[in-house]
Amino acid sequence: MNVVVGPHTDTASGETVRSALTATPGLVDSHGRRARDLRISLTQACTLRCHYCMPAEGLPLMPREELLSADEVVRLVDVGVGELGIEEIRLTGGEPLVRKDLEQLVAAIREHHEHLPIALTTNGIGLARRATALAAAGLSRINISLDTVDPAQFATITRRDRLGDVIAGIDAAVAAGLQPVKINAVALRETLSRAPELLRWCLDRGLRLRFIEAMPLDADATWDARTYVTAAEVLAVLGEYHDLTPVGRDDPGAPAELWQVDGGPGTVGIIASMSRSFCGTCDRTRITAEGRVRPCLFSDDEIDLRAVLRSGGDDADLARAWRAVTWRKSAGHQPAAVLAHPRRSMGAIGG
Repeated sequence: MNVVVGPHTDTASGETVRSALTATPGLVDSHGRRARDLRISLTQACTLRCHYCMPAEGLPLMPREELLSADEVVRLVDVGVGELGIEEIRLTGGEPLVRKDLEQLVAAIREHHEHLPIALTTNGIGLARRATALAAAGLSRINISLDTVDPAQFATITRRDRLGDVIAGIDAAVAAGLQPVKINAVALRETLSRAPELLRWCLDRGLRLRFIEAMPLDADATWDARTYVTAAEVLAVLGEYHDLTPVGRDDPGAPAELWQVDGGPGTVGIIASMSRSFCGTCDRTRITAEGRVRPCLFSDDEIDLRAVLRSGGDDADLARAWRAVTWRKSAGHQPAAVLAHPRRSMGAIGG
């Protein structure tokens, strides 16, 4: 099976690009970055309707046959780790807990890759019943989305009255030993004044809170560069209540800048996706729920690995296609003031 380099490669330079892809080990782009962090979306479906991600009615349900099967997900992980140098994976959605086979999928990945870090990003709905089984299956750690601990605000943001279920899921993750438990909070205008309250709540429970700048990835396309909450605003509000000391990043590819809170040991992370671009050190590659590789959240350039899988392609074919679209990855996204909404929303891409 032949897999072409892709539509962005002209005839004159095609051979040069093919040579570069063949000669360079791992999953690299033309700017010298190497992808080590694989994020695989398992579904577009979600149990919440957060206004910065989902429309009120949710995204269209994807027919089961269009989703990657558990076996296909495991095979792509095998290719990523064995052929392309992937060093960690994260299972995302939509909401990955809507997959009834999630525990079996985690266990299959773990069976193939004993030491591979396997993380999960979830909204926590239903986690209270499954955290122990996921840990037993081989899940390494977990990120849980929580923008506020105020019940009324939570219901407004998510369009669902489920805060108690999320907190129960957080408690279950801690009890199951899925450490560290990280909390992802999107920085919103309506919750900004209560950011210190959320930080205190997390510190008291030994949770690692990270505030994330909202991105133009909402399905309703209402994000506005003039009104989103910046990292600087979050730090200013937190600084009114806490002494914050910058401590850098966990590693060069990590998106969160860390700040020690009141001398430690607790920290808070700030992910300045829009105001302080970290594209130059990006080490991520994403696969959507239907099997399309998307090297950048803000680019609609994709390649269909599901088609390669289901047409009989071997591991070399999958690796070649994956490398090809990665090579085309842009140097970075446009400035916030001019950045356009991509064709897919975050729920359809995978976090």
